[in-house]
Amino acid sequence: MRRKAEASRSAHAREGERHDCAEYDFGQTLGTPKCPILIDARPTHDFDADPRLIPSSVRCGPDKLTDLPAVGAEHSAIVVCQTGSSLSQGVAALLRLRRIPAEVLEGGFEAWRQASPPLVPFAKIPPVDASGRTVWVTRARPKIDRIACPWLIRRFIDPCALFLFVAPSDVIEVAERFGGAPFDIENVFWSHRGDTCTFDTMVGEFGLGTSPLLRLATMVRGADTARLELSPEAPGLLAASLGLSRMYSDDLEQLEAGMLLYDALYRWCRDATDERHNWPTNKPRT
Repeated sequence: MRRKAEASRSAHAREGERHDCAEYDFGQTLGTPKCPILIDARPTHDFDADPRLIPSSVRCGPDKLTDLPAVGAEHSAIVVCQTGSSLSQGVAALLRLRRIPAEVLEGGFEAWRQASPPLVPFAKIPPVDASGRTVWVTRARPKIDRIACPWLIRRFIDPCALFLFVAPSDVIEVAERFGGAPFDIENVFWSHRGDTCTFDTMVGEFGLGTSPLLRLATMVRGADTARLELSPEAPGLLAASLGLSRMYSDDLEQLEAGMLLYDALYRWCRDATDERHNWPTNKPRT
């Protein structure tokens, strides 16, 4: 079985439009909860020549498949090598021995790169823990940025990322002790810059500046920095975010609920900004 890297309808194009390989067969699921786990199995020399990843990829050389404990039978996987050659076919076959549904990205990393969609600089991704997961640490009682950023990370950077919500004064020490990356506090790399918010920083640093994510970033910035005029949707995002913070006293439960909120907002930004709804829905033609 193969995932084709040939021209297909863009996931965020209008009906009838086609793009020259800008999206692959899995493009409809990229950035959504149904996206398969992408396994970047390029040999070291190929990876070192371009150390970037297709969004949501897990970096794992072909000789280190045992380092993928997060990939289980409940997941499906797409294997990426440099050109979609026998290497990725072999890795996919090995994964299927573990009863993991696995397919191959036809054309591999090279086809994706030539199409010029987003690529994530591997150097910007924090080191992983013993289970191959990135760890992120921020302040407890999240509202907007501290829900939006975890959503972005899990959907486009690390599907298995862990998030630790702690007292503001403990963020740095906890991050150092547990090998995590602090975010959305002052004087750290992953934070506000000028009049932008942490979500903006992550979209930019991770090379994710697609039209849908930039539109979502404007909504988040407006809601998070009390500049609701930046986006017509910002007041609604603020209201929903504050409502969720009142509904949940457990930060992790709030995060799970917030993931659904941002999944919906992203799909609107990607697929539905031109759709209108009115009443009555089926007026007779005159």
